[in-house]
Amino acid sequence: MRKTVKASLLGTALALFFGGLAQAEPVAGETPENSLAGISLTFASWGGILQEGQMASLEHFVQQSGVELLSDPAYEMSKLKAQVEAGNLNWDIVHTSEYDPYAQCGTLVQPLDLTIVDTSKLPGGHYTECGVPALLYGIVLMYNTEKYGDNPPASWKDFFDVEAFPGTRAIQGSSSPSGSLLEASLLAQGGDPATMLTEDAAAVIDQALKPIRDNSESFMFWTTGAEQQNMMEAGEADMIMAWTGRAMNAVKNGAPYQPSWNQWLVVEDYLAVPKGAKNPAASNALINAYLGAEAQAKFAEMTSYSPVNIDSKPVLEPEVAAFQISTPERIEQSYRHNVKYWVSHYDVMVAKWSEFVAGY
Repeated sequence: MRKTVKASLLGTALALFFGGLAQAEPVAGETPENSLAGISLTFASWGGILQEGQMASLEHFVQQSGVELLSDPAYEMSKLKAQVEAGNLNWDIVHTSEYDPYAQCGTLVQPLDLTIVDTSKLPGGHYTECGVPALLYGIVLMYNTEKYGDNPPASWKDFFDVEAFPGTRAIQGSSSPSGSLLEASLLAQGGDPATMLTEDAAAVIDQALKPIRDNSESFMFWTTGAEQQNMMEAGEADMIMAWTGRAMNAVKNGAPYQPSWNQWLVVEDYLAVPKGAKNPAASNALINAYLGAEAQAKFAEMTSYSPVNIDSKPVLEPEVAAFQISTPERIEQSYRHNVKYWVSHYDVMVAKWSEFVAGY
């Protein structure tokens, strides 16, 4: 009975606190002292240096709010779906792919509470009803310098050309589909971004996957960030489509790899609140803290991923700065794949992608 009364009082206090917050303008990075004492939140992300940086960026939030913050490095869309459908949620905040907050808004993730989350410092208003950017990063072609010497691959065309550049390639094989991988393949085949994506999405995907299926002996999968980094540090793949943060960390650890920045792929993952989350107000408060300028600077300094708060001023080591993607030079070299197209054809992409991964 005491536990029930205590929980009831805590819930009432939390409701009163967030009711008051809802009447004021939220400020990214600010959390009232001890406002979440007695609350436990679990943050599900992708592990490794990424999640280490995220948890470090939230240290002030934990100290200020009094929340107990747990970390789960095993996020996958399929796991989130299973939890929501079972009505048994283990996660309170999730780091999703860039499609999920669009395609799963109202089904697997719920709308953000903008009376708690301050979006005013996001670049170009980058947020959607059910998510805010978790980070800005890229997928870059990393190649083994010991393998290719003075004739390294310089484009996605080279990456998919197994005759001119023999060797193994590592690509994403997780349950979350990758429109950026599909478009990189289409670009390599001479596709024009203005016309290569048609309403026949199934045919588009089949065309994109054909070079991989036809040369399956040259391609291998990674499913997590840790696997990408391990592949580079162990020299398992001669080329790899790698997240910039994982690539940076592998190079810092001595992996003999270098990036080819030509048409590196822009990626914008999201933070979201699962549908049916136990403490949605507390989850929104964490997201608001995460978006603070100081939190984002700390995150960028640890990971090389670019901050999502426009006022953030990270101080970067040379090795980290080399993998920053927000410089004018890097922006000029970038390719942003058509997120809206893949969201519009999401069911087809998921079905085709699942078939591809299962049958590879």
